[in-house]
Amino acid sequence: MIGKTVKVIVDRPLGSYHPKYKNILYPINYGYVEGIIAPDGEEQDAYIIGVDIPVKEFTGIVIAIIHRYDDVEEKWVVAPDNTSFTKDEISEQVNFQEKYFRHEVRM
Repeated sequence: MIGKTVKVIVDRPLGSYHPKYKNILYPINYGYVEGIIAPDGEEQDAYIIGVDIPVKEFTGIVIAIIHRYDDVEEKWVVAPDNTSFTKDEISEQVNFQEKYFRHEVRM
């Protein structure tokens, strides 16, 4: 999956709050990839990094996968083409939500 171009539909834009956990603010855009069903039975979730404004949708490259050891789903990390981020940079940007799970960034 890493290296594939995908279109993310953003349902939690940068600056919004989690619909269920009102204390979680999204410092990055977050959404899902239509038509790809994740192990939780829902469409595949994706973080978008490298985009500093709220967007409704975004087409980019899957640069990493957040593998959760204590959850059935993984999160994809999508970024603009021709950008690069280290594992540490990715971890820092998704920590607002991933701090609640045992996980690793796979690249």
